[in-house]
This record gives sequence, C-alpha cells and structure tokens, in this order.
Amino acid sequence: MPRAFTPKVITANALIAGDAVWFTADNRWSPSISEAEFITDEAHADLRLLEAQARQDEIAGAYLADAKDGPNGPEATHFREEFRTRGPSNYAHGKQVEL
Repeated sequence: MPRAFTPKVITANALIAGDAVWFTADNRWSPSISEAEFITDEAHADLRLLEAQARQDEIAGAYLADAKDGPNGPEATHFREEFRTRGPSNYAHGKQVEL
C-alpha cells in the first residue's frame, strides 16, 4: 500500500550563488522557506516540480521536501532542510549573518 502524501515544498540550490532556495507560488526562487509554495496535493507537487526543474538556468537539483504549515509559512520537518535554511556551515556568512 502506498504511503499517504505529506505536504511538500520545492527546494534547490541557486546556480550562481549556491544558496538553498525555495520555489514560490508566483514562480520565484526565494532564499526563505517561509515564502515557499506549500503543496498539499501530490499531482500538483509533481507538476510544480517539473516546472521548477525546467529552470536549469537558475537552479540545480530541485526536489520535493517534506514541510509543515507554520505560523509564518512553510517550515522544514526534516533536519536536512532545517539545516539548509541557515545557509553554509563553514563560517558565518549569508543567512547566518542575518540571524
């Protein structure tokens, strides 16, 4: 029996900067997961992932990531995505400077 679909967001890495980015409902790549499109339908998720993957001039490695609906928008449910929301781990720069 297939597993039930769980809510998703689409994430990737910005092609030039390498930062983690999330696909928004208005077809932008945002550095903030809270702006990501919160997808609750599996067919819609598959379609949106194909649309995101087609933008290879902007991003690399787009995939669906589990998410939950938080008070300020989507939130990561897996440690990998939570880690990616904070930016590079080698030293404080980018998103880490803003925290």
